[in-house]
Amino acid sequence: MFADSAKIWIRSGKGGDGHVSFRRELYVAAGGPDGGDGGRGGDIIFEVDDGLNTLTDFRHVHKYAAGDGEPGGKRRCHGADGKDLVIRVPEGTVIKDFESGKVIADMSGDNRREIILKGGKGGLGNMHFATSTMQVPKYAQPGQASKELWLQLELKVIADVGLVGFPNVGKSTLISRVSNAKPKIANYHFTTLNPHLGVVDIGEGQGFVMADIPGLIEGASQGVGLGHAFLRHIERTRVLIHVVDAASTEGRDPVEDIRAVNRELEAYNPELLKRPQVIAANKMDAVYDPEADSPVARLKEEFEPEGIRIFPISAVSGQGVKELLYHVHELLQSAPQTPIRFEREFEYPEEAVSLPYTVERTDGGVFVVEGPKIEKMLGYTNLDSEKGFRFFQNFLKTSGILKELEKAGIEEGDTVRMYGLEFDYYK
Repeated sequence: MFADSAKIWIRSGKGGDGHVSFRRELYVAAGGPDGGDGGRGGDIIFEVDDGLNTLTDFRHVHKYAAGDGEPGGKRRCHGADGKDLVIRVPEGTVIKDFESGKVIADMSGDNRREIILKGGKGGLGNMHFATSTMQVPKYAQPGQASKELWLQLELKVIADVGLVGFPNVGKSTLISRVSNAKPKIANYHFTTLNPHLGVVDIGEGQGFVMADIPGLIEGASQGVGLGHAFLRHIERTRVLIHVVDAASTEGRDPVEDIRAVNRELEAYNPELLKRPQVIAANKMDAVYDPEADSPVARLKEEFEPEGIRIFPISAVSGQGVKELLYHVHELLQSAPQTPIRFEREFEYPEEAVSLPYTVERTDGGVFVVEGPKIEKMLGYTNLDSEKGFRFFQNFLKTSGILKELEKAGIEEGDTVRMYGLEFDYYK
């Protein structure tokens, strides 16, 4: 069966950690820090592949992860970058955040390649943290964490015109007559389970792309039957053709059919009813007496006051089809020419790479906390004020430094030293 939606999990690569090392060479008594930087994590990239037309591949593989960056090394060696992962999808695929349903990317038109998740940045080695007051930094920056998401992939076909209507009204027959599409045609419900695209040529270099949208049923907008799988393909179309069985060969009322389909379109996406519409009253060759209680007259009386034209046609014989196509072409000329694209709504929250610090206990029982994270905080905090000291205490708690001190075995009354400042520790 045609696969037009999938749920997958993706993870970008973690950045490699910076390295802590010091230059050790013969005749060099006190070499400086030479720890290298970690490599960046690999990106998750989506790319359009013109050879694909379904999302079938994602039914078998659900998890995709890029490579992690390698940690830095001695002698200023930079860690290797993680390998990017390229995921190929058919044109028209809309990528959404599964939890919120927000659009992340629309892989159509000029958007052929997009980075969905960036890999984590590599951490800086300790060679970056040497200062006049700290010439032997024993810390390095950790690599940025990886990012992960559950995605919903939806394939929405790209066509100018969409054929809508209940099953077995002749949509497949019509598109096979007017275009190069070759759908399977048979006389039973839900024959068409795949959206079919066809190029309609009306001469003089003019034409448009038509999509046969599989038959709808009432309740489709609530997911009844295969409703959502069909309705999503209508969203890109610029003009809608309602195909109805004017002969009522199965006892259906064509007027009520159109109303029912429009109710489903409105329930799914109210914007769809703003698209230009036209009605193809099909199977006129099967109408026993076109003059007596003409179904076309009923349709015109009902819908032409709303600005919707009715064209009596026979998809089998070709009767009235040319007039229908020329009118649809005119509607396309007046409809907005900009392709329908789904704009980005979702942004992955950026995470800052944390600055490093160390917690060490000296032989004298003093706990020494050092690093750029501490130095930076002390630089803009006035510890002489009550407000500043409260901020300092909250910083120690939220940054995880207090937990690190507890892991190192600190007890009440012990001394904590930070860049010349000393404090007594109390819970």
